[in-house]
Amino acid sequence: MAAGRSFDAIVIGAGSVGTPTACFLAEAGVRTLVIDRYPSPGQGSNKAAIGGLRATHSDPAKIRIGLRSLDIFANWKELRGDDLEWHKGGYSYVAYRPEEEKTLKDLLVVQESYGLNITWLDRKEIREAIPGINPDGLIGGTLSPDDGNASPLLAVQAFYSQARRLGAEFRFGESVADVVVDGGRVRGVRTDKGEYGADVVINAAGAWAADVAGFAGIDVPVRPDQHEGAVTEPVARFLEPLVVDIRPADGSANYYFYQHATGQVIFCITPSPSLWGFDTRETSGFLPMTARRMVSLIPRLANLRVRRTWRGLYPMTPDALPIIGWARDVEGYLLAVGMCGQGFMLGPGVGELIARMVRRTVTKQDEEVLAYVSPYRGFKGLEKLQ
Repeated sequence: MAAGRSFDAIVIGAGSVGTPTACFLAEAGVRTLVIDRYPSPGQGSNKAAIGGLRATHSDPAKIRIGLRSLDIFANWKELRGDDLEWHKGGYSYVAYRPEEEKTLKDLLVVQESYGLNITWLDRKEIREAIPGINPDGLIGGTLSPDDGNASPLLAVQAFYSQARRLGAEFRFGESVADVVVDGGRVRGVRTDKGEYGADVVINAAGAWAADVAGFAGIDVPVRPDQHEGAVTEPVARFLEPLVVDIRPADGSANYYFYQHATGQVIFCITPSPSLWGFDTRETSGFLPMTARRMVSLIPRLANLRVRRTWRGLYPMTPDALPIIGWARDVEGYLLAVGMCGQGFMLGPGVGELIARMVRRTVTKQDEEVLAYVSPYRGFKGLEKLQ
C-alpha cells in the first residue's frame, strides 16, 4: 500500500488495553503506532471504569492475567515513578444464601490452584473485614487481600507517557476507515486522515471491536452492554475491601463498591437483563435501585450523598471471557478484545502477553492462557465472577 509511514505494529485503540500494549511493545523494541478516534488516551470506556483491580476470577486465564496485572500496578510507582493511586484493599465476595456460599467455596479450589491468595471467612470474620455489614442471614464470604484499586485515568496516562518515552507514536482524532489486507495478510490501515503500513495490526478497540474487526472481514462476537456507576461525597475511611454481592435482584445481577483513598464510595451495578447498545446517557432508575441494595447490605451508607453518576460500555462476549489471539484467515491481525468491562484490571497483563505474541516469544503458560481465550473456542458456559 502507499502508506504515509510504516511501523512494525499498529494498535487500534488507546484505552485500557491499547496503551499498556503500546508500552510493552515499545519496550520490546517494536516500532509501534497507536490510532484512536478520541483527542487523548482513555477517553472511551476507560474513563468510565470505577478502578477495581482483581485476580479473583473463576477461570485460569483471567486469574493468571489478573495476577500479572496486579503485580504491574503494585510495583509501577517504585519501578516507573508514576503514582497510580494503587491501594491494596482486597476484594470480598459476600454470601447470604447457600447458593452463593456453594459457588464461592467451589471456586476456591480453582483459584488457589492457580496461585490466588484467597480465603473463606465465616460470619464473624467477614463482619470484621467489612465493618457495619448487615448480619441478618449473613453466612460468610471470600477475601482476596492482594486485590485492590487504582485510578483508571492516572494509569492510562502513565502507560501512554511511558509508551511515548519508549518511542511509540500516537495519532489522536483519527478514525480507522479500513484495514488493508492483501494476499491474505495485513498490510496496514487506512484512516480518515492518512495511511500507515504495518505487518501486524492489533484490535484493541473495546466496545467498537466488532466494527474494527469487520474492516478485515473478521467476525468477532463482541457487543457493548451499558453499565452505570456513581461516586459519593467523601467520608472518613471505614472500608478496606471492594465488596461484591452476587445475589441477583430485580433489575440487576450483582453490584459492587469500594471506598477510594479520598474517602468517596464508588459503586457500579450489573444490569439484568443486559442493556445492549452504545447509549451512555445516565438513567433515572439506576440510583434508586443501587441505593436500596447497598443500604440493605451496609445500613450506614444511607446517609451518604451521591455526587455524580455516569454510564459506560462493557464489551461483552457470549461466555464473558476475553478474546485474545491471531486471526486464522488474515495473517498479522491480532485480537485483544471483549474484556467484558475488565479491560482496566486485565490491560497490563494482556499488554505484556500481546508483546510476546508479536515477538513470537510466548511461553508454555502463555499458550495455556491463550487456549482459554482463543477467538475460535466454543463460547460455551459463562464466567462465574463477571
